[in-house]
Amino acid sequence: MKVMFALMLVSTAALADNAALQKCRQLEDGPVRLACYNAIPLAPVPTPAAAPAASAAPAAPAAPGAAGYTMVAAPTKVEMEAMFGREPDAIKSARLNAIETSIAGPFDGWVRGQRIRLANGQVWKVVDDTEDVVELNNPKVTVKRGLLGAIFLDIEGAHRNPKVQRVQ
Repeated sequence: MKVMFALMLVSTAALADNAALQKCRQLEDGPVRLACYNAIPLAPVPTPAAAPAASAAPAAPAAPGAAGYTMVAAPTKVEMEAMFGREPDAIKSARLNAIETSIAGPFDGWVRGQRIRLANGQVWKVVDDTEDVVELNNPKVTVKRGLLGAIFLDIEGAHRNPKVQRVQ
């Protein structure tokens, strides 16, 4: 009976890990997919238990990082910047509120649906009805979160902040 219960626990943990792996496997962006895999908590590695002695005191629970456990490192700032706007649910509690970069070269403004490529390689699509005509060269950009999960581009020298969605 105890063996069946232990097997059920192990198989349930394996299913949870499998679901997390499947979720990460569906992500297209390489750095985001890697950060998703890194955020999956690892189950404790079972260690062979010696037969308990009759007079032995119960063992204290193992501390995180102790033998039999593997620590999962939090994503680095570079990894978090790479997945800004595409964070997997597993790490949304540790997400950034803004990133700073620029638009390489000349920039003349935007309209709804326009894709804006940033110097860090990210591409963002304007999803609101704001428009602006500007003549800027290599403007600094802050991509920041608003209320209710909205993300806006704050472009230095522009008159408005377009609401955007990350596409690459």
